[in-house]
Amino acid sequence: MQDITHYPLLVLILTFAGLWIAARIGTAVRVRVDMRDQALREDFGVILAATLTLLGLIIGFSFSMATSRYDLRKAYEEAEANAIGTEYVRAELLPAADAAKIKALLRDYLAVRIQYYKDRSEALEQAEARTAQLQGELWSVVRAHAVVEPNPVIALAVSGMNDVLNSQGYTQAAFLNRIPTAAWALMAAIAVCSNLLLGFGSRSDKGAVVLLPVLPLVVAIAFMLIADIDSPRHGVIRVVPQNLLSLAASLRP
Repeated sequence: MQDITHYPLLVLILTFAGLWIAARIGTAVRVRVDMRDQALREDFGVILAATLTLLGLIIGFSFSMATSRYDLRKAYEEAEANAIGTEYVRAELLPAADAAKIKALLRDYLAVRIQYYKDRSEALEQAEARTAQLQGELWSVVRAHAVVEPNPVIALAVSGMNDVLNSQGYTQAAFLNRIPTAAWALMAAIAVCSNLLLGFGSRSDKGAVVLLPVLPLVVAIAFMLIADIDSPRHGVIRVVPQNLLSLAASLRP
């Protein structure tokens, strides 16, 4: 079962609700504690400022982690398109019949790889099975020539096919590489503590009550953005296989 960080909108709703409740708990505790001591209020202000600063830093670092993973997925999409395009050209080094077969298989393989970027998680099993099947067929063609005719020309075709297979593995690894659940838990814990302290330190007048949901909402939006960038399949911000699409358009027979 996937965790909620795969669904950015759910992250927004749950985060805002949880942090708003935390802030309200802080206001409920405040009425039972005597904060008239000036030294105590100053110490509390230092703690609140430090906690909010730490929350901002943690959110910034998490955002940086998410964007670096997003950039990595984009880089591997470009590398995969280059590898397939290069092998399509190198296929002409093989005999005509096998070259035509590899080119046809590469076009099918390219269509499956484009679909990989568009499919939701629930539809991946079939695409991955088809990918493995095509990889096996492609490799069997170049392997047969490498065994029968081990020369530098055939080695180029074999090397290009190896790059095609490796690029798919790198792409899959990049899609699976996401912000760890433990990091999300620690970030959520700091956010809860910050809102508890904010509610505890807020005033009891009507204006303070109206402003109290602002921080939970802002933090929830930040969490949603991080989850959206970090989720390669369920978010709005997704890697578009533009290089693979351009390659597919250029390879149409």
